[in-house]
Amino acid sequence: MRRITQINQNEPGWDTVIRPQRGWLDLHLGELWAYRDLVALFVRRDFVSVYKQTILGPLWYLIQPLLTTLVFTVIFGRLAGLPTDGLPPFLFYLSGIVIWTYFADCLNKTSLTFVSNASLFGKVYFPRLAVPISIVISSLVAFIIQFLLFLAFMVYFWLRGAQIEPNLWVLLTPLLLFLMASMGLGFGIIVSSLTTRYRDLRFLVGFGVQLWMYATPVIYPVSAVPEGLQWIIRLNPLTPVVESFRYAYLGSGTVSPASLLYSSAFTLVVLVAGLLLFNRVEATFMDTV
Repeated sequence: MRRITQINQNEPGWDTVIRPQRGWLDLHLGELWAYRDLVALFVRRDFVSVYKQTILGPLWYLIQPLLTTLVFTVIFGRLAGLPTDGLPPFLFYLSGIVIWTYFADCLNKTSLTFVSNASLFGKVYFPRLAVPISIVISSLVAFIIQFLLFLAFMVYFWLRGAQIEPNLWVLLTPLLLFLMASMGLGFGIIVSSLTTRYRDLRFLVGFGVQLWMYATPVIYPVSAVPEGLQWIIRLNPLTPVVESFRYAYLGSGTVSPASLLYSSAFTLVVLVAGLLLFNRVEATFMDTV
């Protein structure tokens, strides 16, 4: 359903008419701004409810990346002996985990938009896109907390003499986050739209995201991949983002403007496709969810 505001002269007191959507391009994105207070409430709900009634509460936002980094350091750094381009393994893995977790959270959580909120959507009207947008914003809050943790360890290792070389590419951080958020949102709402008919997809999302991580240079640098296979890794639109983030803050890897342009174009296509499909399914999903 889509809200259209108009004055009804025949029925005094009514100034809003709710009508069904007419076409694929009937997006009405301006409604999100009109419902910004509701988006803020959803952000608070998403952020607070995750660890509500837990002993450690928001500390889990720090514990999870730390434990994952420790596991990766032991398994991939010590046992498997994967190279880290001269960086401390712990810091190398933490940098990849922090940026990747933001993308994974955006994709995993938005992919459940219709299924998880069916009862709410069936009772009251508001722009349905407010829910996945709120997830992206609440995940950004979690990213900021984990990013501050990463900066703290970066300073610690720098004071201990590690070869860490932050540079002006850190100014690209907003662009890198935008790409991660937009790609996660795009893929997430595509999956969410498809799961209204094909419930199997929600069981495959978590597994697929995990496999995608291993195809992204999160636990290894691109330089560690045989030259004949590097082109496959570079076809991954997330590779330029992770590599650029790591190079900007640690000086490891490379930044390729051409690769970032490719990633930006890929993200734009996915996001537009996701918005169009989400908009189309929104009008009829209550019949199938």
